[in-house]
Amino acid sequence: MDITIVGLGPGPLALITLETLEKIQTADVLLLRTTRHPAVADLTARGIKYQEYDRLYDELPTFDAVYQAIATDVIDRASQGLRVVYAVPGSPLVAEKTVPLIREQAAAAGITTKILPAMSFLDMLYARLGIDPQNGLTIIDAAEIARLPETDTALIVTQLYNRQVASDAKLSLMELLPDDYEVSLCLRLGLNSEVVRRLPLYELDRQQDIDHLTTLYVPPYQRQIETFTLNPLIDVMARLRSPGGCVWDIEQTHASLRRYIVEEVYEVLEAIDEADGDKLCEELGDLLLQIVFHARMAEETGVFSMQDVVHTVTEKMVRRHPHVFGEISVRDAAEVIVNWDKIKQQEKGSERTSVLDGIPKGLPSLMYAYKLQAKAAKVGFDWTEIDPVWGKIAEELTELREALEAKNLDSAEAELGDVLFSVINLARKYNLDGEIALNRTNRKFAQRFGYIEANLKDRGLKWRECSLADLDKLWEKAKLKLPE
Repeated sequence: MDITIVGLGPGPLALITLETLEKIQTADVLLLRTTRHPAVADLTARGIKYQEYDRLYDELPTFDAVYQAIATDVIDRASQGLRVVYAVPGSPLVAEKTVPLIREQAAAAGITTKILPAMSFLDMLYARLGIDPQNGLTIIDAAEIARLPETDTALIVTQLYNRQVASDAKLSLMELLPDDYEVSLCLRLGLNSEVVRRLPLYELDRQQDIDHLTTLYVPPYQRQIETFTLNPLIDVMARLRSPGGCVWDIEQTHASLRRYIVEEVYEVLEAIDEADGDKLCEELGDLLLQIVFHARMAEETGVFSMQDVVHTVTEKMVRRHPHVFGEISVRDAAEVIVNWDKIKQQEKGSERTSVLDGIPKGLPSLMYAYKLQAKAAKVGFDWTEIDPVWGKIAEELTELREALEAKNLDSAEAELGDVLFSVINLARKYNLDGEIALNRTNRKFAQRFGYIEANLKDRGLKWRECSLADLDKLWEKAKLKLPE
């Protein structure tokens, strides 16, 4: 018992091998998956008898059912001791779903199967279109194309056997490709009526001669990689600042915009603290707008341009990372910081005469205190142990209390500053940011206060109608509801 599976090639019988022809001629029974193939007429002309399965395509509801019925019948014939030859269009190993079914069932039944090599429609297509499959190809049945992922390879769509299938394939492809993308429709390759037609994708299902010998070739699509550019934002700002633009934007100066850039920075920090990606994206855009705004004003007076800003910071980053862009090696992040400071000091050189130079004076006070202490620490003006820091805080709190008890408000203000400065020193020792910590507490307070406010409103109460004890109970509830 054995089954030989052969391919009839992509066209006339002349395209099959001599071995295949000999098997066909000497078979006990020759079974054709379909007679809708140009080689079948040559078989008939040679007087070669065969049986076919075309009727199953009309009798059964799905292709899967047809393929299973064919496989079962081929196995039954071989089980009767016949030398069965099963012939399919093209190659048995290309887009032939009956072949793996037959091989699997034959193995289970102890029947030997042999597959003879054959030319497929793909070989003809490679020759006609000058394609080297080694450069990458995706081959897919038209029935599966709706599930096709985005791909950068060339695409071959098989089983494009009528205009309705072609229409479905077109709609799926137009989700991935431009409507006018040029494709090649290959009809009846290897026959005298062969046609290779190049056309825009949107015309695919308008072709009147699509039949069961039709294949679609889609060249690899070089997707446009969106180039990052600031130009759209720069152009908008230029328009806003130009004559006929926005009056408010035209009136702004570097000084008038100072508060906006500070506000945008804090809104970025808030988005980071809330771990809100969409909000962070929006707030970074607002901050970038401020940068472009200042660069535009500078460009109008010939001081610098946005491109100068980009070039300057790029050169600085390369210069300050010699361990990445040069030949210097570092052991850890701490050594990176040390190198950074050395390079920064070399860059500034004669510009700075004091250790404390270089700290922006417009920083928020807590952040300014942090920077002052960090600068001083770099030259050794810092406690090496933590206990003296705690002691200093206690000392400053005592002095603040004494000043307040003496009703000396001027002295109390100074002592309060010392307390805050000492607390920032403690935060620095533990690598905590006082500015961020206080912002976090401010936000937490606002949320909990809002909870109390909403609670009173729901109960129809006014603030003055509640005792401090009542409000304190609500505050404790707010802490439970809003721990952070």
